[in-house]
Amino acid sequence: MKLMYALWGSRLADALRSDDLHRELAALGATELQVNIDDAEVAAAQLRLTTYEQPVGAVVSVWTPQAASAVTDVLSSVAERVAGWRVQESAPLPPPASADGVRTDALANIALLRIPAGMDRREWLRRWQDDHTSVAIETQATFGYVQNTVIESLTESAPVDALVEELFPMAAMTDPHAFYGSDGDDGELQRRVMRMMESIGSFGADTDVDVIPTSRYVYNLAPRRR
Repeated sequence: MKLMYALWGSRLADALRSDDLHRELAALGATELQVNIDDAEVAAAQLRLTTYEQPVGAVVSVWTPQAASAVTDVLSSVAERVAGWRVQESAPLPPPASADGVRTDALANIALLRIPAGMDRREWLRRWQDDHTSVAIETQATFGYVQNTVIESLTESAPVDALVEELFPMAAMTDPHAFYGSDGDDGELQRRVMRMMESIGSFGADTDVDVIPTSRYVYNLAPRRR
């Protein structure tokens, strides 16, 4: 079971990367932890969108066979505010393997998506997952693309229907050509931007969306065999 949380608060980087927190989660049966933090490494990122009064400071993913309530309580103890979801993961472009606890050499963007008013959930999923996936991969310089569809909310919070994880080269923070993979060709850049904007507009991801630039860390919490 994969759980994902948006967190707000100060000193999240220290708290979420601490051994004490990792031991608490491991004791609950969690086997893997992914920490995405909006930190100094991605401070220059130009693409930032928020629907909240305060931008999300971190997004945490926890893989666990246990009930979600205990994980939610642990994360709530280190944050001022938490919103959580149980999700179904799909990885059209699996991220490269990461060394345990080492920052992934990437700009890791996370987007929170919502179904537009008046659009059927099944149709929204079709437009997003069936139609848009290939467009996103073909028009951007992503080398990791993960879709997380929300199955249920774990906390009382504003609705979120999906969370998307995308890995870009670090240069994509400030260089549109690096973001879209257009290799310095302004005409190709414009073509890719227009195709991408048309595609995200078809399922409402051009409005009511959060985009959080982050640094990404993955931790193995499973007991090691001796």
